Amino acid sequence: QVQLVESGGGLVQAGGSLRLSCAASGRTFSSYAMGWFRQAPGKEREFAAAISWSGSNTGYADSVKGRFTISRDNAKNTVYLQMNNLKPDDTAVYYCALKYGVPGGNYYSTAGRYGYWGQGTQVTVSS
Repeated sequence: QVQLVESGGGLVQAGGSLRLSCAASGRTFSSYAMGWFRQAPGKEREFAAAISWSGSNTGYADSVKGRFTISRDNAKNTVYLQMNNLKPDDTAVYYCALKYGVPGGNYYSTAGRYGYWGQGTQVTVSS
């Protein structure tokens, strides 16, 4: 089994920055892709960013491209989401997700491809 624990959420003013972390524990010896998704009140969960096992490939939703940066440290089994120039529309619960058995440079933007999810961390951006 795998446990994912997000941290780093909070309240920030528009234009500010936050850095989210997601630490994986348990069965972490296999290669895996990671993703960040978010869900705003009354809306469906949506893709934000993803990264391959190697870290060489990343993908972003158009709404966050140029403002968010995903990275990972495999030695620490941790993935990060650096969020800059935050906007009120970024307010949501942010979830990290993990998909095993993805070596190399693949990553996924579809929530259904991921088998493990964290509990989420709240990000609130005030105007």
